[in-house]
Amino acid sequence: MAMRPPIPSLALSRRWKIALSVVGILIALLIGFTSLTGIYINWLWFGEVGYQGVYRTVLWTKIFLFLIFGVTMALIIGVNLVVAYMLRPPFRPMSAEQQNLERYRVMVEPRKKLVLAGVVVIALFASGLSATGHWQTWLLWLHGSKFGVQDPQFHRDISFFAWDYPAYRLMLGFGFTAVLFALILSVGVHYLSGAIRLQTPGPKITLSARRHLTVLGFVFVSLKAVAYWLDRYGLVFSSRSKFTGASYTDVHASLQAKTILFSIAILIAIGLIASMWLRSAMLPGIGFAVLLILSILISGIYPAIVQQVSVKPNASTKEAQYIGRNIQATRQAYGIVTNTGSNNGPVTYKDYQVNLSPPTSAIKTTDPTVANIRILDPNVLSPTFSQQQAQQKNFYGFPAKLDVDRYTVNSVTRDYIVGVRELSQAKLSGDQTNWINQHTNYTHGYGFVAAQANSDVTANNTYADGNIPQAGVLNDAVPLKVPQEYFGELANDYAIVGAKGAPREFDGDGAAKVTYHGKGGISLGSPLTKLAFAVKYKQTNFLLNNAVSASGGKILINRDPRERVQKVAPFLKVDGDPYPIVDPDTGHIVWIVDAYTTMANYPYSERQSLSDLTSDSLTKNKKTAGQPNSQINYIRNSVKATVDAYDGTVKLYQWDNSDPVLKAWMKTFPGLVAKNSTMPTGIREHVRYPEDLFEVQRSLLEQYHVDDPVTFYNVGDKWTVPSDPAPGATGDQPPYYVLADAPNGTGSQSQFQLTSPMKVNNKSNLAAFITVDSDPGPDYGKMTVLRVPTGSVIQGPEQVANNLFSTDVIAREISLFDQRGSQVVYGNLLTLPIGGTFLYVEPLYVQGANNGFPLLRRVAISYGDRIGYGATLADALADLPAGHSTGESLGSSGGGANSPPPSSSSPPPSGTSSPPAPVNQAAALADLNSAFTQLENAYKSGDFQAIGSAQAQVQKLLQQYLAKYGSVPSGSGTPSSSPSKSK
Repeated sequence: MAMRPPIPSLALSRRWKIALSVVGILIALLIGFTSLTGIYINWLWFGEVGYQGVYRTVLWTKIFLFLIFGVTMALIIGVNLVVAYMLRPPFRPMSAEQQNLERYRVMVEPRKKLVLAGVVVIALFASGLSATGHWQTWLLWLHGSKFGVQDPQFHRDISFFAWDYPAYRLMLGFGFTAVLFALILSVGVHYLSGAIRLQTPGPKITLSARRHLTVLGFVFVSLKAVAYWLDRYGLVFSSRSKFTGASYTDVHASLQAKTILFSIAILIAIGLIASMWLRSAMLPGIGFAVLLILSILISGIYPAIVQQVSVKPNASTKEAQYIGRNIQATRQAYGIVTNTGSNNGPVTYKDYQVNLSPPTSAIKTTDPTVANIRILDPNVLSPTFSQQQAQQKNFYGFPAKLDVDRYTVNSVTRDYIVGVRELSQAKLSGDQTNWINQHTNYTHGYGFVAAQANSDVTANNTYADGNIPQAGVLNDAVPLKVPQEYFGELANDYAIVGAKGAPREFDGDGAAKVTYHGKGGISLGSPLTKLAFAVKYKQTNFLLNNAVSASGGKILINRDPRERVQKVAPFLKVDGDPYPIVDPDTGHIVWIVDAYTTMANYPYSERQSLSDLTSDSLTKNKKTAGQPNSQINYIRNSVKATVDAYDGTVKLYQWDNSDPVLKAWMKTFPGLVAKNSTMPTGIREHVRYPEDLFEVQRSLLEQYHVDDPVTFYNVGDKWTVPSDPAPGATGDQPPYYVLADAPNGTGSQSQFQLTSPMKVNNKSNLAAFITVDSDPGPDYGKMTVLRVPTGSVIQGPEQVANNLFSTDVIAREISLFDQRGSQVVYGNLLTLPIGGTFLYVEPLYVQGANNGFPLLRRVAISYGDRIGYGATLADALADLPAGHSTGESLGSSGGGANSPPPSSSSPPPSGTSSPPAPVNQAAALADLNSAFTQLENAYKSGDFQAIGSAQAQVQKLLQQYLAKYGSVPSGSGTPSSSPSKSK
C-alpha cells in the first residue's frame, strides 16, 4: 500500500498570530481613516460651495451600488461554494488522485469557514468597488427621458440606447461575472471534495455535482441568450465598415445571426435543464460546444463571407443607405445639421468665389474686419504681460495662454487680450518658499489686465486695463471693485486665509497687507478639521501654526476654476480654456467656464476620441488643458459655469434648453443647474462659443460636410484642419477669435466670431473657411462655411506662411532678428475673408535673450497675389502694391516687401534721423556691428524706447549696406541674410 504524502504544518505560534493580527488591524484602520478623511474633507468642501446635495447623491448612489452588486456577488459565489461543499460525496474511491488531494482537504477542512469568508469578502469588495464606477450609468437610467428621435433600424427612441442599453449591459456583465466565478469555484470545490474524479476509475462526476453545475450552466446560457438579443441593438454602434453604425453586412447577416443564436441558446438552456434527469453527463458539455461552434459559424464566418463576397466589390452602392444614416445621425449628435429650406440647422454652406488678384480697394479702414484686425496674439504674449504688468514682483505671472474677449468703451466695441495677474507659486524663491510664506502670506493675485487687440501694447506699454492700483479706459467703463484673485488657473495649491489679528497677506504692490473677508473657504476652527487636513497634506503645521489656530482661519482648496466646476458637476466635461471677465454687477473678476454633456451611445453617430478631436498645437505645448481620451459620439455645450475669483462661488447655468442629457442630470441633482433666464446680463454679454466644441465640430466637418454617400465612402471632397504654420510648431492650427464683419454682414457692424480655415485633404490648398457667431444674440452658434470652388487652387495657411517667410526682405529680417540669443516668435496667422478673397495677417515678435519677452516688431500680410510688410499693420497694408482705395489712408508707406531698399543717398522716412553715411565698406560694417551691439544692450535693459530706436538704426544701416554692397560678408559678426530654418 502506497504511503500517504506528509501533510505540511501551517501552525503559527501564538506570538506571531497576535503580531499579525495587530498589523492587520492597524493597516485596516489606516486605510479606513484615510478614506474617511477624504470623505470628510469633500463633505466640508461641498458645504463651502453650497452643493452638498450633489456629493450626498453621488455618495449614496455609490454606497447603494456597492451594497447591491457587492452583496449579490458575494451571495451568489458564497451560496454556490456552500452548496458544492454540502454535495461532497460521503465516500471517495481510493486512487492516487484522491490520495494526493487528501493532503489539501486536511489543510482546508479546519479553516473552511475562514476560506469561505475570505472568498466572499474579496468578491464583495471587488464587485462593489467596480460597480461604484458606474454610478453615472445607473443615475441616467433612473432619470433619463425621451429624446423624441427614433433610430432608423429598430425605430426605438434614442433614449433606449442612451440610458437603457448601457444599464442592461452593465447588469448582464455583472451576471456573467458572478455565474462564471461561481462555476469555476464550484468546480474547484467539487474536485477537491472528490465529486469530480478526472483520473479515478468509474463515474467522473457525482449526480449531485452534475446537477449543481448544470444549473449554473443553464443560467450562463440563459444570460448568453439575453446577450445575443441585446447584441442586435448593439449593431447600431458597429465599426465593421468605414463608419459607425449598422452596415449592410450587419443588417443583412449579423442581425439575423444574432436572432438565430438567441433561439439556439434558448433551446440549449432548456436542454440543459432537461439533462438534470438524465444519466448522461455529456449533454451539458455538448450543449456548450454546439453553442460555441454555431456562434463562430453563424456570427463570425457567415457575416465575413457576406462582407467579402457581396459587399466589398460593390461597397459604395451597398453601403449607401447606411452611410446616409451615419451622416444624418452624426450631424444631429454633434450639432452640425445643415441649414436647408426644410431643416433649420445651425450650419449654412455658401459658395465663395475667390478672386486670385483682388484690388486692394476692398481693404477699407471703415470695414469692421479691417478696423479690428488683431495683431496681438494671446498665445505668445504671456511673458510680455508678466514683464510689463508684474509690477516688479517676481511672484506675479499670467497663464501660458491669455484670452480674447470684447468690451464696449465709449459706445465702441473692441476685442481685447485679457488676463489676470495671478500669484504663481512656481516663481517664489528663497524665503518666499517656506510654508508660512507660501500658504499664509502669498495667497492671491491682484488685478485684471487688458490690451486692445489691434494695437501694439508691447511697444507703448499702454494697457486698456491694468497696473496697481487698477487704471485704464476699460476700468473706467467697467470698474474693478475687488481686484484680489484667490481662485485662478495658476492657483494649484492651498492657501490659509482669514485669520483674525494683524493682516498678513501680501496684496497688490505690497504697500499694505490684507485679510481675506470672502465667504469662500473651509473653516479651520475645529480640531477634527485641522487633523483631517494635516493627514491629507502630511503637514503638522495645521496643528501647530498660529495662522491656522487663530480665530477665523480658513483654508482654500480646489482653486483652479476648471477643477472647481468639474468637482461640482462630475458628469460634465470642462473646456480646456476658462477665461476671465469683470462682472459689472459685483465688480469682481469672474471666470467663465464652458462645460459639455457627452455620451457614446447615439445610434449611427460616428465615434471619436474626444482627446483627438480637440488636439491642436496649444494642447500639445500644454498651453491649454487637453480633454480626456474618452470615446464620444454626442456633445452639447449645455452648461455655462462661472467661478468668482474672490470668494470661489460656483454657479452653473443651463445653456442648451433642449439637451436630454442635461435634463436627466437636472432631475438627478435638482437645483444644481440654474435656468438660462437667470444668468445675469453682465455675464451673458461675455459668453462666447467654446473652442473645444468648435474643434470637435470642425474635425467632424472635415468629412461630414459631404451629402452624397458614395462620395463620402470614397473619401472624395474631404477637408482637413491645417497644421499650425508657425515654423517649429506641432499639431493642428488652433481656431481663433476675431471681431469682424459677419459673413452676411453689410460692412457696418462687427461680430465676435470663432473661425478656422480648412484645407483640401493631402494638399495645402484652401478648401473652406468656417466661422461661428460668438455673440450671445439670436444667431449665437450659427455656423457659416464658405466653400471655395472645388478644383480651384487657392493658397492655404501653410502655403501663405511659406511664401511670407521666404520673401526676400522678410527672410532677411527674420535672420536679422533671429541672432545673438534673440529669437523670432511667430504669432497666429489670421485668415480673414475680405473683398472676395482672403487676407492673411501674420504678426512677428522678437524675444530677446536673458529672460526677454516677445515684442511686436513686424506685421506681414498676404492678399491675393500680393504681400505687404511693415513695422505696423498700417505699414504692411500700405505696402500692398497698387489699388489703394481712394480717399482712405491705409497707413504710412514704409520700406516693406514691395519697396526697393533705399540707397545710401535716399532721405530717411519721416520722423527718423538718417544714420551718417559710412566712408567705405569696412566703416559701414563697423557701424552695423555697433548698431547690433546697441540693440543687444537695449534688449537686456528692457527699455522699450531704447529697443525701438536701436532697431530702427539697425534697419536703416542694414538697408543702406545691402543697397550699396549687396550682402553682408560671412564671419563679420553680423547676422546672415539667409532665411532662418528654425523656430
